[in-house]
Amino acid sequence: MNIYVQQSITIHSIKIGGISNSSVFQIGTSGNIIPASYLFNTGGFIKPAPEPEKNGTSTPLEPPIFVPISPK
Repeated sequence: MNIYVQQSITIHSIKIGGISNSSVFQIGTSGNIIPASYLFNTGGFIKPAPEPEKNGTSTPLEPPIFVPISPK
């Protein structure tokens, strides 16, 4: 059975709180989204990474920037 969907989507603004390796951002219709996550040791590492050294001071994170999406 084939199902055809025609849609019109208007987006005035989008706020994305965070992105990770397994994030899915979708606008509209999708038939099937199959989650997949793979871990590979491409560097051939055999022990955990060393703890980072503290160099200098850190600055606080700035508030997120909102980018409005204007119509065509």
